Amino acid sequence: MRNYLRHLSIERGLSRNTIAAYTRDLTLWQAFLAREGVTELSAVTGAEVSAFVRMLTSEQGKSPATVARILSAVRGLERFLVDEGELSEDATREVKPPKLPGRLPKTLTIGQVESLLAATDGDEPEQLRDKAVLELLYATGARVSEIVDLNVDDVIDAEMIRLRGKGNKQRIVPVGSFARAALEAYLTRVRPEFSRHGTATPALFLGVRGARLSRQSIWLIIQAAAGKANLTAHISPHTLRHSFATHLLQGGADVRVVQELLGHASVATTQLYTQVTADTLRDMYVTAHPRAR
Repeated sequence: MRNYLRHLSIERGLSRNTIAAYTRDLTLWQAFLAREGVTELSAVTGAEVSAFVRMLTSEQGKSPATVARILSAVRGLERFLVDEGELSEDATREVKPPKLPGRLPKTLTIGQVESLLAATDGDEPEQLRDKAVLELLYATGARVSEIVDLNVDDVIDAEMIRLRGKGNKQRIVPVGSFARAALEAYLTRVRPEFSRHGTATPALFLGVRGARLSRQSIWLIIQAAAGKANLTAHISPHTLRHSFATHLLQGGADVRVVQELLGHASVATTQLYTQVTADTLRDMYVTAHPRAR
């Protein structure tokens, strides 16, 4: 397993968070094999893989999405070992992942996003930073990990920013006027002060002690803003990413442009958002057309 994780990190360039997830999933697999008395991976068959899937579902009560993700990690390990010549065949090849229910991403309305962003208004240093964080999340559709990993040098100019996505792939995305103004206020009025409280760091977003802002800190910022805005729905950093994509498509953006902005490897992933906008159009049609029902 160690060689496989090294392969994912060095050769495929997966992020630390992704490697950590693979490690957790494969540790579950190893624990299951040990419980079943299977000491050599060469002895694993499809029966063990199927039993593992049943165990995850029945004993641990994991969701179909979680089971599918864990099985994907096991499948990746098996294929790697086959390619390396350590196994003669892939024991997972006949095992199908559980069928996932079709789920649409949760989004906010434009009005709800405006309320969320307005909840960070103020001239206090933390308010100015929080405003910049939330404005940038919504303006770019960035993943929270991409915002956390931003360095000052990634602000290319007043209108463009560099994001590092999955597999350390870089993309350049534009920044709208509201986010630009919030970012400029943070950089000139807040970051220099915060940076004095810690060791030198290139990180763009800092905590009050001068350290790079964490994913958990950004989640707490969003929860505080949502509470202040009286938004009762569950809101996460990814909610802003989903809202960014949906609002662009509703505004007439081409799906392939949105794909590039989101950093999706496949346009099929982005097309999920077109279903959201199609549902909205259908609802409006049924409500507004005199002969729709």
